[in-house]
Amino acid sequence: MKINFQKIKKTLNKDIAWQCPVFKKKRSGELCSVNVNRRFLWVFLFVIFLVGFGAGGFYARPVLNSAGSYLRDLTVQIGFSPNWPWLGTKANPGPSGESEQAISEYKPQTSQEEAVINVVKNASKAVVSVIITKKTPVYETYYEEESPLPDDFFGTLPFKIQVPKQRQIGTKDQRIGEGTGFIVSSDGLVLTNKHVVADKDAQYTVVTTDGKIYPVKVLARDPFQDLAIMKIEQEQQVVDSGSLVAVSFPILKLGDSDDLQIGQTVITIGNALGELTNTVSVGVISGLSRTITASGGGISETLEDIIQTDAAINPGNSGGPLLNLKGEVIGVNVAMANGAQSIGFTVPSSKAKKDITDIQTKGKIVYAFLGVRHSLITPDLQAELKLPVDYGSLIAEGDKNEPAVTPGSSADKAGLKSGDIILEVASEKVTRNNSLGKIIQKHQPGETISLKIMREDKEMTIDVVLGEKTSDE
Repeated sequence: MKINFQKIKKTLNKDIAWQCPVFKKKRSGELCSVNVNRRFLWVFLFVIFLVGFGAGGFYARPVLNSAGSYLRDLTVQIGFSPNWPWLGTKANPGPSGESEQAISEYKPQTSQEEAVINVVKNASKAVVSVIITKKTPVYETYYEEESPLPDDFFGTLPFKIQVPKQRQIGTKDQRIGEGTGFIVSSDGLVLTNKHVVADKDAQYTVVTTDGKIYPVKVLARDPFQDLAIMKIEQEQQVVDSGSLVAVSFPILKLGDSDDLQIGQTVITIGNALGELTNTVSVGVISGLSRTITASGGGISETLEDIIQTDAAINPGNSGGPLLNLKGEVIGVNVAMANGAQSIGFTVPSSKAKKDITDIQTKGKIVYAFLGVRHSLITPDLQAELKLPVDYGSLIAEGDKNEPAVTPGSSADKAGLKSGDIILEVASEKVTRNNSLGKIIQKHQPGETISLKIMREDKEMTIDVVLGEKTSDE
């Protein structure tokens, strides 16, 4: 490629000759030819373009922003607002990317997502972390001089050794566990699991979402369900009139757990792992009417009519609420399946409603009580014991020779004994899905019911006046 430069005639009445770098010699009045590498030229021009573009953008941006701001304000004043993106808006001020306002809150993408977010916002205010503390001994180490060998072995030795020993010098409050609960009345009734507050020698406090700590008193532990009710010691505040009024608490409403559907969306909130307060998980109801044997807090018991969910229930979540998309409590989280993933269990809210009503009306939880130790007859049990029926409950002693019939109970007074099979209670057949305990709990203490039993292959009917078992026992 060749570039021609016209000769330059110049100034002060003199010819200025172009000095060709190739020949390094003046040639007046002639053109000079220079050979230039094509690749070098393109690179050179590209670099010049980049430098010019960057510098121009740097200096032009403030000018554009100022002009855009001026034009935007001018159009607002005259009532004309064209949709020119480069002008920007107050919320989106154009090329600079600098916002004059905070970005608006996240908008849910689906109605279900919106429902979950709203439930969590509202329900979290009434969910509390339960902290368990207990006085534990404090020890100190001290040293005593002792002879390394008995004196009668070598006689009295001229030296002794320092032997470390420990002694108790007092006690201290130590955190030994945690769980979850939720407030169900404005005066501070808190529902949780019985195994969370099983230790009668421990002290319990609750921590609300705003970080306030309240001491609580355990009012009742359900004798048959893994439920317990506590009461927050309310603060008093001065109102405008000058009088003292107890502080009201946000509450969760208990919904209907008798009409649940498998696949229904549910939400859990709880103090996961005892450290992650108000942790939220979402899932579905994955099973209904389960019967499980749950253990924890030194308690092991069989629970019936339990809700199964795949919403995560972790250690520390015990006692927290299982919520529907209306924000209603449909269960109290109680356990997770060992050796499995996403299988958790919840006590239905219908059972919790009964306990709350009993506390508010009677001051304790009350159940009808028959007083027998029994086993549901299954095909395996029928085959093993060669029983004449394939349904009912067999009255039998416990594994550790516990009596089959509780002395002094309603069953004892009615003449029931070990080996009897209870077939029906008040005309309801005892089956796997309708257990003896479930039927008895439908009745009230002091009520007279009829039992159809089988004794030595003969059926008979016995009337029984139901006794009472309370949370105080």
